[in-house]
Amino acid sequence: MSSAIITVENLGKCYRLQHQQQRQRYVALRDVITSQVKGLFSKRQPPTANRQAEEDFWALKGVSFEIKQGEVVGIIGRNGAGKSTLLKILSRITDPTKGRITLRGRIASLLEVGTGFHPELTGRENVFLNGAILGMTRAEVRGKFDEIVAFAEVEKFLDTPVKRYSSGMYVRLAFAVAAHLEPEILIVDEVLAVGDVTFQKKCLGKMQEVSTGGRTVLFVSHNLAAVTQLCSRGIVLSGGKVEVNDRVEAAVKSYLQTARSLSGTRLDERKDRKGSGQLRFHSVTMHDAEGQEVASPQCGRAARVRLHYRSNFSGEERDVDVAFNMRNDSGVVISAFANIPTGASRLRLRPQGYFECHWPKTVFRAGNYGCALFCAVDGEVCDWMQDAFTISVEDGDFFGTGALISRDHGDVLCEHRWNSAAV
Repeated sequence: MSSAIITVENLGKCYRLQHQQQRQRYVALRDVITSQVKGLFSKRQPPTANRQAEEDFWALKGVSFEIKQGEVVGIIGRNGAGKSTLLKILSRITDPTKGRITLRGRIASLLEVGTGFHPELTGRENVFLNGAILGMTRAEVRGKFDEIVAFAEVEKFLDTPVKRYSSGMYVRLAFAVAAHLEPEILIVDEVLAVGDVTFQKKCLGKMQEVSTGGRTVLFVSHNLAAVTQLCSRGIVLSGGKVEVNDRVEAAVKSYLQTARSLSGTRLDERKDRKGSGQLRFHSVTMHDAEGQEVASPQCGRAARVRLHYRSNFSGEERDVDVAFNMRNDSGVVISAFANIPTGASRLRLRPQGYFECHWPKTVFRAGNYGCALFCAVDGEVCDWMQDAFTISVEDGDFFGTGALISRDHGDVLCEHRWNSAAV
């Protein structure tokens, strides 16, 4: 008998997609009447306006691995790689199309906001409901109840239906329940990103505590620094298949190499993106202080980053949330740029245009930085890619002294001066 607590063998999940072949035109009442009258005097013809083509899409294909008790494993991959599908199968939310999984222990999952709680029940009632689902007695849940409430910091809202909770409150309580009811296997998806930074650190600490107690943790996150800190092993998914199953450092390195290669692909050809498509980025260009396009910004010099888009909007002023971040070679986010904190949230959108982020001074040491890209309009996510493009920074005279910057100075530089004084 295998010593693994999770065994996945040749797992596959297929979804049947339907594509509209011909857009149905607007049908008025007179068209319906005319059609019916014609039907009285002619043979019925099969409808063509709604004809649909079907396609099989394999979200997972041939996935196999084992996880031993007490292991903390990070699941890494770009959007659409199959991470969420894998976790839903492991959590028994959906069934696989082929293959099988063997689980030797109780599972508690935190996959997405809304999963696992009944919206009409109060926070208190949902805690006991989740305990019952895990096979715990009411007395066992009651013994953990105060600890759960203290961790989640939702004591004032315990007797309020969770449908009235904010997403942050929901996630705090859901994580507290999942982590404190002592499952043998804890599965946590990227949903922790909804919480604030303090709570995220609190969750990472709790997951480390859970793992040292001999329980197994599966952790999905785009925060590669957190994955490296928490996990001992990493599984990289790509196109629904296991690309790497190795020590976490090797897995993260492989993922970043693939990400850098992918970020060289034209944005309008990329498929690994999320969003409605009402606005889509198609290219990113770098410019100097005068607006002339350059291949790379220079350390210490002013620069402009232009995010070029196409949209279904025509001159309207909208609430826009546009942002990109920069990661170093270790996958650590070293900086992020967003329009909302600067007060520029109302922007005029056009069928074609660009957003421009101006750097008065490029504060990054020479090197290559992977960037994620995001845009939402009126609260709806339009386009989001994790590994969208790369910014390559050239060496430069940051301090104006003729001295170049070594790796010992870190990735981000800060203006500073020195002097001395007698005491």
